[in-house]
Amino acid sequence: MARLFVTPRELDLISDLTKEVIKDVIGQKVFYYRAREDLSNVHPVYGEATSKVFDPPVEVEALVEWGEQQVKSDRFGVDVSNEVNVTLHQRDVLDKSLSVRTGDYFSYGPAFYEVAQVTKISKIFGQVEHTTGVKLHGKYARDGLISERPIGPLGEEFKDGDAVQTKFEQQRGQDNNSLGKTNDVRQLQKDGVLSAPVEGVRKVDTDSRSSSFYGDVN
Repeated sequence: MARLFVTPRELDLISDLTKEVIKDVIGQKVFYYRAREDLSNVHPVYGEATSKVFDPPVEVEALVEWGEQQVKSDRFGVDVSNEVNVTLHQRDVLDKSLSVRTGDYFSYGPAFYEVAQVTKISKIFGQVEHTTGVKLHGKYARDGLISERPIGPLGEEFKDGDAVQTKFEQQRGQDNNSLGKTNDVRQLQKDGVLSAPVEGVRKVDTDSRSSSFYGDVN
């Protein structure tokens, strides 16, 4: 499509709409752990880190394709693994000053995954400098590769306080909501093209079995 018809305003609209779907409707998320080679203990011969140090995890809303578990049995026992594909919003990655790369880790549910491949996807109307997202192909990280504790939600079978997510709140371009800092930017609002939503944000609280989607929570 010609650049004459797809201007920065159209690009911002596409970005804001996709952010709304990912952040304000779907609500999936991963926690991204950036490995620090400068602080990790690297073996002098093999060039591999015997113990890795990570930056604090960054919460990122995402679209997650979770692969089914694969179970293999051999004379050493049972081996369980799976792979996931995670799509991150390109501008959300930039808004969070997040640099994604192979060799880093992310958690989804109770498991950690090593980033095996990073791919930019979907050029917007053929404009090479604008992409819709980044796809991470993650491979299950076995015990010992990362010593961090997974951050919830984890699963109903766990007893941790964050095992089940009980609250969800839309972000809609706010710097903060009741759950904390969002780092969410809606470009059309930031540029003054659109005003903030007059109806505010919607919330879901499963502890009280209420949702502002149905008019139960303000």
